[in-house]
This record gives sequence, C-alpha cells and structure tokens, in this order.
Amino acid sequence: MPAPDVRKESPYAELTKEEYRKRFYARFYDPAFDEVAGELEKVFEKAWDGYHVYRKSPRREPAGPGFAEPAYEVPSEWLRTRAAIHAAEMRQKDPASKSRILIVNGSTRSEHTCPGEISKTRRLAHAAQAAIEAIPNFEVDFLDISTLADEPLKEIYPCKACVSTAQPLCHWPCSCYPNHALGQSSDWMAEIYPRWSAAHGVMILCPVHWYQAPASLKLMIDRLVCADGGNPDFTSTHGKDPARAKQIELDGWDYPKHLAGRAFSVVTHGDAAGPENLRRMLTDWLTDIGMISAGPSATLDTWIGWYEPYATSHAALDEDKDLFIEVAQAAETLANLVTQIRTGKYQAPDAGLKAPREK
Repeated sequence: MPAPDVRKESPYAELTKEEYRKRFYARFYDPAFDEVAGELEKVFEKAWDGYHVYRKSPRREPAGPGFAEPAYEVPSEWLRTRAAIHAAEMRQKDPASKSRILIVNGSTRSEHTCPGEISKTRRLAHAAQAAIEAIPNFEVDFLDISTLADEPLKEIYPCKACVSTAQPLCHWPCSCYPNHALGQSSDWMAEIYPRWSAAHGVMILCPVHWYQAPASLKLMIDRLVCADGGNPDFTSTHGKDPARAKQIELDGWDYPKHLAGRAFSVVTHGDAAGPENLRRMLTDWLTDIGMISAGPSATLDTWIGWYEPYATSHAALDEDKDLFIEVAQAAETLANLVTQIRTGKYQAPDAGLKAPREK
C-alpha cells in the first residue's frame, strides 16, 4: 500500500506584528495598565517572539519508560496530565476506594455573572448530589461548567479534530493544548480528564440551548474525543506528525476506549422544545465511548415551565416536586448500577464480543 498522503491547501498566514500587537493590548484595555506600559511592551516583545518562532511547548522533557521512544522529548504539561490520569485510574480500580459519581452541571448560567441568578440545572444537580451523598461509601465530584463563565483565566479550547486526520494523531490526553505560541493556556481539560477517569459513574444534567447542549458543555464533550480511541503515546507520532499517524492507523489501530465500563445517567430539560432529542444525543455519545446506561429511570428528559415566562421559571420548578424525586431516583439508579459493576454482579450482554467495525 502506498504511503498515505497528507492533504494541504494553502500556506500558513502569520499575523503581522501590528495585528498581533492590537490583539495583545486588547487584553489590557483597562486604563489601570497605563502606568505599566513600559513593562507591558517588554512582555509584548517576548510574546510576539514566542508566536513568531512558534514555541508551542517551551518546556519539554524525555518521555521516559513506557513510551515507544523514551528519550523523545514531550511537553512537560502533557506528562503531568497523563500522570494525573494514571493516578485517577489507579484509584478508580482500587476495590477499597469509595464509589465516585461525577455530577456535571452542564448549564453556563451563574448568579455571579450576567444572568444574575442560579440556573435550574444547578438546583437539580444539587438534588442529585444530595441523593448520592446519602448512600454509604459513595462520594460526589461536582463538576460545575458554569465556572467557565464566572471565573477568570479558565478555558476549554475547541477540539481541532486531529482524529479526522488519523486516530493516533489524537492523543490521550489531548496534546493540542496548552499552545503557548498562540496564548492558549489555562486549559481546564487538563483537570477534567483525570476527574472523568476517577469516576465510577457520571451524571450529566443540562438545559436545551437551541435544540443542542450548551456551548460550554459541548466544548468538554468534543475534547473528550480522545477518550474514544485516543493515542496514549505522544512519542509514537513524534507529536503532531500527520504522516506518521496515518501510517500507524493503517498498520492497525485498536481504538482503545479509555472511559469504557463506567456507568452514566443523563437529565435534560427545556421550556419549549428539544429535551428529548438532547437526551438521546447525549445518551448515544456516552454509549459510543463505551459507557453503560443506568437505564430508563436514569435517562430523563423533561419540561420546566412549558411555554411559561422565563421570569417565573424557578417558581415553576419549585412547584414540580415530582421532578426533584425523579432526579434523585435517577441518581440512585446510577449508584445501583455502579455497585453492580464494582461487585461483579453486572454482566454486559455483549461481553466477549468484538465489534467487526471499530472506530
């Protein structure tokens, strides 16, 4: 078979220094920075140099044992995230550890920023949290997506779709970020990957945004693509070498599912349209990456204040006592499946079967 080609279209167009300057100084619009203008200019020159020569990962070190090329230098930040994932996996597999449920508040709304009030999703997520924490030997890791909107210097950058070039080019964990040459630092996914790895079960609660998941939640979902077939060996592709990655995939790739076997629950809600479709999409995604649905009681779509004013939607939620019970029961159902999985009582009906078409 001939070597796979790498398709290109146009040369990279670097920003001019003046355009880069404009974007750099936009971050310091506050007049308070005027008194340190000289210092900022020095920082600008260093930042421009990093962009111009493209210092994506300025701190690197040998990969070490366990890699195809132990002497190959990899980004230090990536190695730390990988080590955190391994530690989380060890804890997750420890029979003596508590059963951990990752509860994801998938709403971006926050009382501490422009919306001015708590989200209904967060209230439901707290109900789920209380239900789980009432179960002996269970604990909750509460992942609050709304902090993307109300905390400074926290980002989830978009997935660049390396997987569509070749699966081995998509590393586990993602190696696209941080990219210090482009100023893309403070990537929250470096913390989120280990939190998913440490969980025995995951419960996602979210509202409908234009028939879809909120953009902030979708950023995390897209960046979790590396959990489904991602390459744990940065050295095998020499970082982001597309030709190497293509050849590795064609030579035979096993598409490892790094989060497989964990249980999940999904709760979606809307006020006019979309929660049923969104619940299906999230359930399909989690199933595709090898996670196990806790069943109909744990996959819930519902309405809050259907076609009623937004201004009274919290009051509508107050009145819907049954919904809080349903959410608590979804959480308890998830916990029951986690217990079955951890004690060996759960047996997947397709255990031992190998998919004829892996991807």
